[in-house]
Amino acid sequence: MRKLILQMQVSADGFVGSYGTVNWQLWGWGDNNFWDDELKRDFNAHFERIDTILLSRKMLNEGYLRHWENAANRYPTEPFYAFAKRITEMSKMVPTNKPTEPAWERTTLVSGDLHEVVGALKSQRGRDIGVFGGAGFAAALIEQGLVDEFQFYVNPAVLRDGVRIFAASGFRKLKLLEAKAYSSGMVVSRYTSSPERANLRGRDRTR
Repeated sequence: MRKLILQMQVSADGFVGSYGTVNWQLWGWGDNNFWDDELKRDFNAHFERIDTILLSRKMLNEGYLRHWENAANRYPTEPFYAFAKRITEMSKMVPTNKPTEPAWERTTLVSGDLHEVVGALKSQRGRDIGVFGGAGFAAALIEQGLVDEFQFYVNPAVLRDGVRIFAASGFRKLKLLEAKAYSSGMVVSRYTSSPERANLRGRDRTR
């Protein structure tokens, strides 16, 4: 069974986004990147663990794939941007019951219940599945107990208010797999979902 791995940048106080234009991320996916070399290498290593990306319709329409396709073309020999080329090469699955444009190579639109769609995807052969947001999509996956591993890129910033992804999911316990600090100030924390929580979600769905 393949794992669904959610990777997101968060603030030190647990927000995945701000309500204003605060520049709180060490790297906001643009040209100004303050990640250290070790963090960049580890980030790329994650993309070797996965061969499929689960993507929301909203992120697709907002240009996620075009952004990284452009990055791969702009930096074809830059080792750090190897992950961008991997994104263009991997299979992308987009759960949606609405028409979505534009169409992209190696991108499949899948209609139906989110729990069933993700369950079928996990049962296929291959490497693990990566998810990178957005916040609403991540929250829906969490609420249904579909995330097997959380990877939080904790930035050295406090927002005090902002967007959360656990607000609707209720109490849960997570098991820490690894926490690693980097010279740039980032801390990457990896957690797995509690088996007790997964079983509870399964029972809820049978009622």
